[in-house]
Amino acid sequence: MEPANGSGPIAGPQPLPPSPGLSRLAALRLIRKDPIALLERAARAGDVVALPLPRFPLVLVNRPELVWDVLATNNHGFMKGPTMQIAKRLLGESLLTSEGDVHARQRRLIQPVFHHERIDAYADDMVALGERAADRWRSGDTLDVHQEMARLTLAIVGRTLFATDVEAEESREISAALTEVLAQFNRAFSPFLPITQRLPLPSTRRFQHARRVFDRTIYAMIADRRARGTIDGDLLSLLLQAREAGAGMTDTQVRDEAITLFLAGHETTANALTWTWYLLSQHLEAEAALHSELAEVLGGRAPTVDDVPRLAVTSAVLSESMRLYPPAWAIGRRALVEHMADGFAIPAGSVVVVSPWLLHHDDRWWPEPATFRLDRWTDEARAERPRHAYIPFGGGPRMCIGEGFARMEAVLLLATIAQRWRFQRESEETVAMQPGVTLRPRTGMPMRAIERV
Repeated sequence: MEPANGSGPIAGPQPLPPSPGLSRLAALRLIRKDPIALLERAARAGDVVALPLPRFPLVLVNRPELVWDVLATNNHGFMKGPTMQIAKRLLGESLLTSEGDVHARQRRLIQPVFHHERIDAYADDMVALGERAADRWRSGDTLDVHQEMARLTLAIVGRTLFATDVEAEESREISAALTEVLAQFNRAFSPFLPITQRLPLPSTRRFQHARRVFDRTIYAMIADRRARGTIDGDLLSLLLQAREAGAGMTDTQVRDEAITLFLAGHETTANALTWTWYLLSQHLEAEAALHSELAEVLGGRAPTVDDVPRLAVTSAVLSESMRLYPPAWAIGRRALVEHMADGFAIPAGSVVVVSPWLLHHDDRWWPEPATFRLDRWTDEARAERPRHAYIPFGGGPRMCIGEGFARMEAVLLLATIAQRWRFQRESEETVAMQPGVTLRPRTGMPMRAIERV
């Protein structure tokens, strides 16, 4: 993806170059049918490109330092994009959707639960629940690995952050509701959304049902916690006790934050692990290297938090998986003021899109970008590429607050399960992606479970 507009600054503000050969209607159809293809097409035209969409101007920004300028250096000139505005229908004014002082306050209140000492204390529960999941499977059975990983990570979020056991039936209901909610986000760019979201359409009724499922789950947890009292290290207890300048959170505010972390805390890790099992099944040398490291470091015992720094290959497998299939594949920001990017003036009101998918597949930073390679994660290889060419958790002050939690969880689960199980794809067809808010496999991930002996 060699940029048409070069890599150096252009003297004086320039008009935004359009993505060639796309009408507004064609761009709208493509962003709903295959948004990754739309962004890849735009990226071939340059690093700063305007996309013709009906409701608002959309601008792709696609070079590490330009992306970092949007997410970090000049973040105060932006607010969350249209997808997160839709998310408020479910998540309310939460850490993910709020702005300005509200966001800063909520982040200060929640940050202590993700301190590394607290995160380390969750490790034993993560491993225990990973082993419990592994005990359920039978060699030769075909499993939907995506469904299994979602069930597992949902149980981990429930146990570690909410001190609650999520039962199997409850997990299935929550997963189905989450799938329905995520499907709604494709409507973000529809010119008819302001009207259709108020009509009693089937999609609107399904969304309302999903919201009732989440509300019932979270408010039951809040009531249970109030009845049982606080639990040290538990996110829900922290939210209920939170005080800043003498003011605490209402139950509605606690609900908004709890539901955000409950859903976001398992969705991205489940997707990352799903794609990891798929990639390992396609790259047997990498799988053999993983098994060799696990045998050497663990020797058949369960991993602990102290093992995480020693599992370099395991970590590299996950890093390369999240490069090829970043759970958060695109990030939107609405410009509050005019923003200059590479000499181009992006008008206030524009929606700026930055895409980890594009950055992670760009051959300027990643030789043979479509190839799964563990040697990209040596210290030498990291030093040779731009610092911000890899952003699976975003960047700047809105960077994912649970990065450390998710990283440790993924390493421990991969190490726990890979000692006992391999997963094989029975179909040779390429797995279709479903790029919504997160990057899921479109039709699940059916794989045959093979017990290692």
